[in-house]
Parts: sequence; structure tokens; C-alpha cells
Amino acid sequence: MITHEPNPRYVAAPDRYQSMSYPRCGKSGLRLPQLSLGLWQNFGAVDSLANARNMLHRAFDLGINHFDLANNYGPNFGSAESTFGQVMAEGLSYYRDELIISSKAGYDMWPGPYGIGGSRKYLVASCDQSLKRCGVDYFDIFYSHCFDPETPLDETMQALDYIVRSGRALYVGISSYDPAQTRQAAAILKELGTPLLIHQPRYNLFDRWIEDGLTDVLDDEGVGAIVFSPLAQGRLTNKYLNGIPKDSRAARGEQIYLSESDIDATSITKINALNAMAEDRGQSLAQMALAWVLNNKTVTSAIIGASRVEQIEDSVAALNNTEFSDTELKKIDDIIA
Repeated sequence: MITHEPNPRYVAAPDRYQSMSYPRCGKSGLRLPQLSLGLWQNFGAVDSLANARNMLHRAFDLGINHFDLANNYGPNFGSAESTFGQVMAEGLSYYRDELIISSKAGYDMWPGPYGIGGSRKYLVASCDQSLKRCGVDYFDIFYSHCFDPETPLDETMQALDYIVRSGRALYVGISSYDPAQTRQAAAILKELGTPLLIHQPRYNLFDRWIEDGLTDVLDDEGVGAIVFSPLAQGRLTNKYLNGIPKDSRAARGEQIYLSESDIDATSITKINALNAMAEDRGQSLAQMALAWVLNNKTVTSAIIGASRVEQIEDSVAALNNTEFSDTELKKIDDIIA
């Protein structure tokens, strides 16, 4: 009989694995939840720690056991990892062996020539810094965040191999590499003896570039895919059905990934048509958009973002209906063509 609660600050829901599926990642032994939680935004130093804690706990309670980070997530750079590390220290660390924790390096992080790119020096140093901020001994997955044309691909892949062999990570991945770069990276890693586990590309109803060769490469190489931006930075939600709200991301001039030009009359027409179709399926537009990316057989998991707990709950509800008829898929193609 247990008379002492070993982790009184946070006790995970006992039924957390009952409603989530965990597809195998490529041809590996690793399984990922259909939905993973990304900490790109809303987990930085400028955001509420209490809200971040609530979102991480609720996500895990719902079966989302994969948390995706990068060295420069914030703002400020590194602060999302620090936030995650604090939540881990407060109680989530008790469940470390149930969690998949990933981070990345490649984009700018600190000044000078060694604070960006794909060099061995940058990737290894960045991995070490990220481990300290997250308060963990190893990452489950560590990525080359982007292809670096100024660094030999052999060096970048050798750095990833070293990161695994030195115990800093269990698996490695790449993000936003094109099909040819991906095939070459997979070949180098295979030769080194550290197989490429996963690719993280952008993919949504409005951005289907991975269908033009990348998914074929991933299938051929036995590599899984975890897609980011499945809601197209919020465009595939009900937020923009009637134009651009003043408090929306598209209305904020400092945003570089979504602007007013992305929400033109043609886009609004498509969004409304997709929304009507989602309603016929008994889903919100966001839920249908998530279900659609998961319908791609190469996709192992989709990374969701959230600013509040309710958005995570709404995303998980999308898993109640992930099937599409051929007629529905054809209609979607016609709408977004």
C-alpha cells in the first residue's frame, strides 16, 4: 500500500493513454502521439509561467507525451526551454521516462560565426546549452533545424551522430530539408550507424510541398514525419472567417510568419468553404485541418501550438474523426486548388 505520494506537486491523469494513439515513427521502434505539443510560442519569458505549466500538464493528461522545443524558442531565445525546465523540475520530471523531449539547433542563437548554422561546434555547444536549460540529461530527439548550405552536410550529420554516441540524445532528426538533401542526409547517417529517425517539415492544407517528392523519400528511407504549422499559423481556424480581427496574429506588424497579405479575399473564400465542410463533418475548421494532415500515411504526428488549455483540448477532440471519404478529399482539393 502506498502511504507516501512521491510527486505531490503534479499527479498525472491515470487514464492518460486511453484515448491517444501512438503510431510508429518510420521503421523505428519509437512511437509518437498523433499530436505533439510545440513550445515555439507562448512559453517564453514574456508569457505566463502558470499558463505554460497548465498547458503542459493538461497536454500530458490527454496523452500528449511529446514536447517539441528548439534552442531559440521564446522570446527571448532559450526562454521556452527554461520555462519547460522549470515545469519539469516542479513535478513533470517524475514522468521523464514516459516523455519524448526534442530540441533543435540551426537558426541564429548567439552572436558570431559559431552561433548559427550546421557546424559541429555550433550543434554540440547548442545541444549542451539546451540540455541545461531543459534540466534533462538527454534529449530523446535532437534535430538539425535547417539545412546549412555553407557547411558540408557530412559535418552536420557527423555532429548529430556524435550527439547520439556521446549520450546527449537517443535519436536524431532534420527539419525543412528538401527531398534531395533528405536522401543524402539519410545515406550519410546510415553509413555512420545512427539512422535518421524523423523529418520535421511544414505541412497544412495551404502548404503541401512535402507531397512533391519528400514523402516518397521518407517512405523509401523508413523515416517518420512530424509536421509543424498544421493550422497555417491560425489561418485554418474560425478566426479569419470574416476578415482580420484587430487582435489577431495577422494584424500584428511585428509578425514575420503571417501578415495581412496572407488573408486576402481569395483566402477568406477558401477558409469559409473549408469551414462549411468541417461543420458537415461535425468538426471545427481547426479539427478538420488537423485530421487532414494526419490522414497522410507518412505523417506520424502533428505539432500543435496553444496559448491556452482549451485549445489543446479542442485539438485532441479532432482525433475523434480522422477519416475522410474519397469524395471529401476531392472536395478539399477543389477548394484549395
